[in-house]
Amino acid sequence: MSASPPPRPGLAAMVVPLGRALMAAERPVLDAHGLTMWAYTVLSHLDETPLRTQAALAETIHADKTRIIAVLDDLESRGLLTRRPDPKDRRVRLLSLTPEGRRLRGVVQAAVQAGEEQLLGRVPEADREVFLRALRLVYEVSQGRTGG
Repeated sequence: MSASPPPRPGLAAMVVPLGRALMAAERPVLDAHGLTMWAYTVLSHLDETPLRTQAALAETIHADKTRIIAVLDDLESRGLLTRRPDPKDRRVRLLSLTPEGRRLRGVVQAAVQAGEEQLLGRVPEADREVFLRALRLVYEVSQGRTGG
């Protein structure tokens, strides 16, 4: 009779500490560029086209739409994004990154991913590719983006 494998930890028990460690590793990069985690999240979720409204952005990043107003104000005052009235509904603000916002997002994203590569570099390449593919799939399923 073969022994059954030990039960694996729950997904949250594995992912939450990993997420905290990754966020802690990002903090010095964000601090060096004067960004909060929310500001980086906003920059990371804005597309190249000004089609994202403040309400849609808040929903996408799971933030209260009133909470991100101060973040948007700061990013706009720094010349990283623009908010302009939607010509179809002047009560709605369309968001878009400025060239400087795109540049900063790219610099910060590259630095964050370089840190991630240090961690991922300790995982065999074939396993790393499978892990990243599976992680993306689980993320998309959790966001309702794929039928699984």
